[in-house]
Amino acid sequence: MEERKQKVVVVGAGPVGSLAALYAANRGHDVEIYELRGDLRDPSTTPLNFTRSINLALSERGLNAMRHANQPRLIDYVKGVTIPMRGRMIHGKRPDGKLYEEAQDYDIHGRSILAIDRGDLNKRLLDMLEEMPNVTFFFNHKLTGADFKRNKAWFEAKDESAYNLRDRAREIEIDFDFMIGADGAHSAVRYHLMKFARMDYQQEYIDTLWCEFQIAPKADSSSSSAKSKFRISPNHLHIWPGKEFMFIAIPSEDGSFTCTLFAPAAIYEQLEADTTGTSIPQFFDKHFPGVTSLIAPADLVSQFQSNPHLPLISIKCKPYHFSSSVVIVGDAAHAMVPFYGQGMNAGLEDVRILFDILDKHDRMTNDDSSLEASQREIALAEYSAVRVPDAHAINDLALQNYIEMRSSVLSPVYRWRKALEEWLSVYVPSLGWQTKYSRVSFGNERYSEVVRKSDHQGQVLVRSLVGGVGLPLLAGSLFLWFRYKGAIGRAAYGVFYNFMGMVCRTVHGRRR
Repeated sequence: MEERKQKVVVVGAGPVGSLAALYAANRGHDVEIYELRGDLRDPSTTPLNFTRSINLALSERGLNAMRHANQPRLIDYVKGVTIPMRGRMIHGKRPDGKLYEEAQDYDIHGRSILAIDRGDLNKRLLDMLEEMPNVTFFFNHKLTGADFKRNKAWFEAKDESAYNLRDRAREIEIDFDFMIGADGAHSAVRYHLMKFARMDYQQEYIDTLWCEFQIAPKADSSSSSAKSKFRISPNHLHIWPGKEFMFIAIPSEDGSFTCTLFAPAAIYEQLEADTTGTSIPQFFDKHFPGVTSLIAPADLVSQFQSNPHLPLISIKCKPYHFSSSVVIVGDAAHAMVPFYGQGMNAGLEDVRILFDILDKHDRMTNDDSSLEASQREIALAEYSAVRVPDAHAINDLALQNYIEMRSSVLSPVYRWRKALEEWLSVYVPSLGWQTKYSRVSFGNERYSEVVRKSDHQGQVLVRSLVGGVGLPLLAGSLFLWFRYKGAIGRAAYGVFYNFMGMVCRTVHGRRR
């Protein structure tokens, strides 16, 4: 079906905005992409507020969105700069002082998530867009105003080659049929959208800051093996859990690891207060054993003191649209903390679902352009209704997964629950049993449906535990209590009490 050509404006040229532009361009529309920064393929262009961002984890939802972009080369082009991570590698120190590494696979079926540098992904998407004759880029353009009733927008245009800080930026006015806001957590599109839509908005800064570090590749690698340049396993997300904080490392193609310290603001204040920096290696040696053998103490201090210490924000809002003229996607609609590795994947999935719904309603239109606008309004209302509960669900899961990563990975109860669920998924497949992580990262079920099924699995698990073990244990405990009424009875009751405590912790873990 040949679609009527429209002018689609995408604000934000990151991965989500670029994919949205690709979807729109493939439908024959004239697409204009406006980006606040310079060309993101230029190494001198850096993300706002910081030098680099947390490395990205690309999983099935993001890949599926790219598969549906009608660009056969895209998946292989992107996968060419990824590194498969099959699980977590937990680092710690045993009571005897020996360091250990413990692998925890993400999935019993051997599936992996893909580590990718944000810049590499962005470059490949922008390169594909540049090949399309109906796509135009406008870098260094800041959205300053929008009228979503008249479909007009205003941008400040900055020509970096001739721009003088004392000069005022040139303002331009544009018309559009449809605007897609993909301009991040501090979205200008969302700001102007709130003047037109009765939007519910919730913003939360969690009590955690993050700072980036680097593990350099091996300097003396003489082997031809690609893995030889990595100082630790490249096929894992490395975690040094600290219960209230953690240190992680994600591999990069050049053999380095991008590392992040996540810790409460109070910890950062303590480390910042020591201007000599001597407490920083000591802190790492105490809580993240082995890191100072991968990053020299002097480099730890230098990186901590020179790299910014940044907050983590979680945003929920609804609706995501106004009338037929505008919709927000990705972080602009639902910024989340990075602990489930789903922020970008959810944003890419937004694009697929948005255009699936637009396509469905487009098939209902005729040649009357006003009717087409009214159908798009219905489509956008449907998109908001469908996507809001899913975005809220993954926002909550991302917050909860921080507890799992920094603490629960060390818990025997967590490992027992994970092993049981994986055993059921393999040996009793008719139950349709999967871990929550597998459903989120290796499937395309709605996030809200993942939560519902996971909660149901938890309830079944508890009923089975209580019925199969708890009731006989309780009966035996009561018999011994009344039979002996002494130490043996109290001990038996203690066993039952501890068992029920484990069940309760299991339920709590399942609901996280």
